[in-house]
Amino acid sequence: MDFTPTDEQEAARELAARIFGDLSTPERLAGLGGGSDTELWKALGGAGLTAAVEETGLLGLVLMLEEQGRTTAQVPFAASCVYGLLALAEHGTQEQRERLLPGLRDGATVATGAFPARGGIVITGREDGGGGGVRARLTGTVPWVPWLRDATQVLVAVREGGAAGGEAGEAEESIHSLWMVSADDAGCEPVELTAPWAAGRLVLDGTPAERIGGPRAYGEVLAAARTAFAGLQAGVCAGSLARAVEYTNEREQFGRPLAAKQGVQLRAAEAHMDIEAIRVTAYEAAWRRDEGLPYGSHALTAAWWASEAGKRVVHTGQHLHGGMGADLDHPVHRHFLWGRQIDGYLGAGGELLEELGGLIAAGRETGTTEGSTS
Repeated sequence: MDFTPTDEQEAARELAARIFGDLSTPERLAGLGGGSDTELWKALGGAGLTAAVEETGLLGLVLMLEEQGRTTAQVPFAASCVYGLLALAEHGTQEQRERLLPGLRDGATVATGAFPARGGIVITGREDGGGGGVRARLTGTVPWVPWLRDATQVLVAVREGGAAGGEAGEAEESIHSLWMVSADDAGCEPVELTAPWAAGRLVLDGTPAERIGGPRAYGEVLAAARTAFAGLQAGVCAGSLARAVEYTNEREQFGRPLAAKQGVQLRAAEAHMDIEAIRVTAYEAAWRRDEGLPYGSHALTAAWWASEAGKRVVHTGQHLHGGMGADLDHPVHRHFLWGRQIDGYLGAGGELLEELGGLIAAGRETGTTEGSTS
């Protein structure tokens, strides 16, 4: 394994760091409230960073998401790239790619995903949509979808009961399928989350949808999403710890910086090790995906570290600020909110361990073009 970024990946990361650092300042974020930064989103698209994900792969995206996490920039970068750009590039038909990818590349189209599939969405009236596509209508609700208020396209993960039409050996299992719906055709009710992710409650009532990919698509997109958000968490945690280190070096108590105290050093060291665990497991999962290797279990491992270690780190960052950490307007509090939101998104620690254990017990791997299951 070699996680050394290519020249293209390193260039994309450096450009992302510069744009996020210049535009996503604490003062600017304070004025956004719970909405997204449209100017920053246009800057990312104009700089070609969304389009670059097709060339830099999932590892390149993880590197750029780390830089977003450091500043908690309020843009749907992870969601649009994972549920839109990468999902369609890998699983879309030729017609779907030609129609939808150009807008996703320049940011004119914003995608998000109603993930993971938890039931509640009913498929009715499947039909051949022409050009190798399958169309249907979807009915049901999803309690909250990140960045839904910004989205123009929503990738809906559906869990269907029974295995009619499924692969051999799945007779008693659910089938998962992916469907793209236009946000204009769906209902959106604003929802406030822990983090300001412009979320909404997705309401579908006979909403037209088009099938994306085959039976393996769901597992592969979910694994990519877990890896990407783990990378985002690594950046969120790194930003939190960096603020704590700066604060404890400047804040003095009894004539000495707080950073000179052994207890502070130990907490910071533990947080640093947790961040490295999140980062390296996310890198490994992303690298394996880009190399065409099985990575479903690796994505689950990265997501587990992002959940369990991530919340430890953001709690540490806030704790090391002492009384200042209790100030809801302090920049470190944003990292705390993001860290706790990512903690439970796409599965909390216990859920992820249960899924990983089931994967190992069944002796199968997901998140690869070879031998994956739905």
